[in-house]
Amino acid sequence: MSQHERHVRVAVIGSGFGGLGAAIRLRREGVTDFVVLERADSVGGTWRDNSYPGCACDVPSHLYSFSFAPNPDWPRTFSGQRHIRAYLERVADTFGLRPHLRLGHEVRRMRWDNDELRWEIETGRGDLTADVVVCAAGPLSDPKIPDIPGLAAFEEQGGRVFHSARWDHGYDLTGKRVAVIGTGASAIQIIPAIQPEVRRLTLFQRTPAWVMPRMDRPITAAERWLHRKVPATATARRGLLWGIRELQVSAFTKRPNELGLVENIAKANMARAVRDPELRAKLTPDYRIGCKRILLSSEYYPALARPNVDVVAAGLTEIRGNRLIGADGSEAEVDAIVFGTGFHVTDMPIAERVTGADGITLAESWKDGMESLRGATAAGFPNWMTIIGPNTGLGNSSMILMIESQLNYLADYIRHLDRLGPGTTLAARPSAVAAWNRRVQDRMKRTVWNVGGCDSWYLDANGRNTTIWPGTTAEFRRATRAVDLSEYEVVRVRDRGSRTEEALA
Repeated sequence: MSQHERHVRVAVIGSGFGGLGAAIRLRREGVTDFVVLERADSVGGTWRDNSYPGCACDVPSHLYSFSFAPNPDWPRTFSGQRHIRAYLERVADTFGLRPHLRLGHEVRRMRWDNDELRWEIETGRGDLTADVVVCAAGPLSDPKIPDIPGLAAFEEQGGRVFHSARWDHGYDLTGKRVAVIGTGASAIQIIPAIQPEVRRLTLFQRTPAWVMPRMDRPITAAERWLHRKVPATATARRGLLWGIRELQVSAFTKRPNELGLVENIAKANMARAVRDPELRAKLTPDYRIGCKRILLSSEYYPALARPNVDVVAAGLTEIRGNRLIGADGSEAEVDAIVFGTGFHVTDMPIAERVTGADGITLAESWKDGMESLRGATAAGFPNWMTIIGPNTGLGNSSMILMIESQLNYLADYIRHLDRLGPGTTLAARPSAVAAWNRRVQDRMKRTVWNVGGCDSWYLDANGRNTTIWPGTTAEFRRATRAVDLSEYEVVRVRDRGSRTEEALA
């Protein structure tokens, strides 16, 4: 990193939806002294990393895009990975973000300097300092692969192993015996895509998923023409999609028993494709729909019913040579293993690289569970903000809505710092963080994610839901419209080497 870039006003970490959105909002606020640090060689975040066969979004295209950057030319109602990644590349170009991008700059360490009141950032391509850090690394960034006895030996003997988010496109699955581990959103897209070409496919299913039919179709040329010529029609379409999902929230958060009707739709989706009662029994969940992420597919069940597919209704416990052993004693000989086992969501590795004002890492601060103020700022980490932070996830709608709300909060945060003057920091009060999280967790108690009878990736090691927002996106937007300065301590540098603190009532 060149000498003139050693200090910036803002450093943004990550270039997915959150990072690019933050960069756009900073420019709109008149902040041009910023960089976007990205460890990969291109933008796109999870939509760059997840290029597995069949990868697509389970949120309608017109809702899964920035409100300030509509795309009238989405090809399908639920667009695929290739088109979403291309959209993000266009966004980077349209909003002039390329000069701010620092590709190949993986952040190795960040440390708050209590004397200079700024962040010291070490990357793989040089060091820099920043007044403010916006962490948009995202919870779906670092794949999680379980520690299975015999896995290393399987690879040493020539077996191929990869995670869905690190797909090995150089390995031809044609005619191979393949095991897929997991039944999450990635697995149910991968299985129908690869089933016709593999010799045998074995699914190791620890817990079955609720799968609703995917109402996907091509968007017609006439629709796309109308959205280009009359943008209000695309806005109306987006608004309708948003409104329907807002109306669904109360069932998830207040009345989980009302979701029984939705379960019947999912069961009918299964029954149409799976005639074998034994296989249907394996695939039928024993928990309330919505407790785990509801999945969308009209091809998953038909693929599982094909003669070259086996479903092991147990987790993978051991590998002996090229034989995979399930918890129920089932065995399968395979040539390749694909892990669809999710990500480090509640234990994000980047938290280990961030050291705050008290000399402890973010991971240490969050050892009993992630907590932040309004999903954005953490106690002990001044001038630090997360995009898609704790308890900002959604179970039924578009994360872009939550990201845009957090961008509003970021913009007001920057405005406050500007008004307070140079050498000023905002530090979230521990009492404010604790109060916010008490309210969130109190609302969480009756939600389907807590009482639905499942163990999901929404829960941390202590069984606490630190991932999902227990309300509507409109509620979250109101909660993050503006920064409440009473929730922060203001720290000012009067001169080099000294500082004063101002506590705002």
